[in-house]
Amino acid sequence: MLMYGQRRSLLGQALFLCLGLALSCHRKAAPHEEISVQLPKPSLGLTQQQAAQVLARVGDKAITLGDYAAALERMDRFERLRYQSPDRRKQLLDEMIAVELLADEAKRRGLDRDPETQMRLDQALRDEVLRQHFESQPGPEAIPEQEVHAYFDDHRQEFEEPERRRVSEIVVGSLAEAQRIHEQARTGSAAQWGQLVRAHSMDRKETAEPLPLELEGDLGVMSAPSRTGGNEPKLPPELLKAAFAIDKVGGVCAEPVLIQGRYHILRLTSRTPARQRSFAEADRSIRMTLTQHRIEASRQQLLDELKKKMPVVVNQELLATVKSGNQ
Repeated sequence: MLMYGQRRSLLGQALFLCLGLALSCHRKAAPHEEISVQLPKPSLGLTQQQAAQVLARVGDKAITLGDYAAALERMDRFERLRYQSPDRRKQLLDEMIAVELLADEAKRRGLDRDPETQMRLDQALRDEVLRQHFESQPGPEAIPEQEVHAYFDDHRQEFEEPERRRVSEIVVGSLAEAQRIHEQARTGSAAQWGQLVRAHSMDRKETAEPLPLELEGDLGVMSAPSRTGGNEPKLPPELLKAAFAIDKVGGVCAEPVLIQGRYHILRLTSRTPARQRSFAEADRSIRMTLTQHRIEASRQQLLDELKKKMPVVVNQELLATVKSGNQ
């Protein structure tokens, strides 16, 4: 058993090395995850003799310095920063002890034999196999530029940015009032528009700090009908159609728009033309898309290979008899 001073020294050494070295293992693990015994290589700063030293015993189980260093190593670098102080290092050890205590209690209660627990364990094992498999796949930077260019050429429509507009509105309850305000808004300035919003709009929201007059009644940025990218899902199609019929910035819709008994007067405050993203702008997103395609393909390939080792037979007739709860 290590003396207290030796234990603190080795803990500090393990923590320093796990935080400071560029480790090859990038696996992420929560602090409360159960860590299997895996002795760090001497190149990580701990000899196998040091790694085998016991930090704590829980019944007949031992938590070694190697277990503790592995728990730190498997965290991402930002999570490791939480464990620099002695109190936080003790907290991590306490959490590892809690895992052992609760796992032993679960076995005492027979939970390890419970079908639901077995199902969750199978799912965890599945996730671990897939994680290791995916980590072995090349990253986005490994995709040849020729393949990225080919995707860009074949999917140019994905990189078309539609025209976007920013629109403000005044909402009133009667046609006569709407016609009168519409005429004033059509010939007025941005400041006069803001004054009309403050004086007449039923939908104007009070703010802690008064908005600039030209921003009063703002509905935000929207894309043309049938396109995405703005806040259009929140807006009725009648408003979108009227907003994209205004011919110039500062212009007002041709006539008030009637929606559910209220009249909306729209003013175009800004406009961003449609554009085609360049290859350089699209490069990163294409690489991420192609990487995801490769991951999905590799997952299916892995399953196909496993099915050759362990044949799968499905009773389709029996499956067809299963009804969901709402059928």
